[in-house]
Amino acid sequence: MKGIIIAAGYGTRFLPATKTIPKEMFPLIDTPAIDFIIDEFEKSGIKDILIVTSRRKKSLEDYFDKEIELETVFNAEENISKLESIKTRDLNIFFTRQMEMKGTGHAIMTAKAFVAEEPFIIAYPDDLVFSDIPLSKQLIDIYNKTGGSVLAVEEVSGDVSRYGVIKYSKQNDLLKVEQIIEKPAKGTEPSQMISVGRYLFTPELFKLLEKDYANHSKGEFYHINAINSMATKEHLFACQYTGKRIDVGDKLGYFEGIIRYALMRDDLKSGAEEILKNIYKNL
Repeated sequence: MKGIIIAAGYGTRFLPATKTIPKEMFPLIDTPAIDFIIDEFEKSGIKDILIVTSRRKKSLEDYFDKEIELETVFNAEENISKLESIKTRDLNIFFTRQMEMKGTGHAIMTAKAFVAEEPFIIAYPDDLVFSDIPLSKQLIDIYNKTGGSVLAVEEVSGDVSRYGVIKYSKQNDLLKVEQIIEKPAKGTEPSQMISVGRYLFTPELFKLLEKDYANHSKGEFYHINAINSMATKEHLFACQYTGKRIDVGDKLGYFEGIIRYALMRDDLKSGAEEILKNIYKNL
């Protein structure tokens, strides 16, 4: 199983900061958002990871590189904790650039040579999921049962018109995806089950994408049609995952992520709780 992170977008919701800093590098306290995805992949048994970037994302490559100068300083100081904080992971991390912003479907197509004939997981780093069982591992477990592609889904209440919403049926203990509808008009949504930023695909996806792209004329190219083609062939399942999802691509979601991560950490929890109590008390 291989992992792909789509990190080529402009990050316009966080301008002006994203003029120079990739949004994937925005930290939750001291950990860049993309590191949570890498950690999820690693804990799911994925060691080969491709990050799809663009021209202004060089700092992502620098972040995952070995830092000789700092290692030398921390070694001289015998500062083990700081050495641990910058150690490189035992993973194979590769980079490729999407030369033009032609949409997520096009970005996925750039990974074809990397994937070869193996199944793979695509992650959008805006969606972080804090869970005892890593989200990618939950998708892999369903793939191992079915041999088909798997979408991570979440049931939500209220308006779902800004999401990809799935139509599904139950098949014993599995959810069989019949269709995904992108941003359905209010009142037309087939369910309250939305697709979130984690997908496990079989290599069949590339043939479907290439067929669609051959007929694509202009504008951004997405992979929704290819997903629906998989659904018609009954090769598509849904994983109603366990865990707490945070959309760090949204300003308030990013703020929530910082708070939740602070409250998860033994070294920060009590201090964070005190700050929150004082803020709330003085509102």
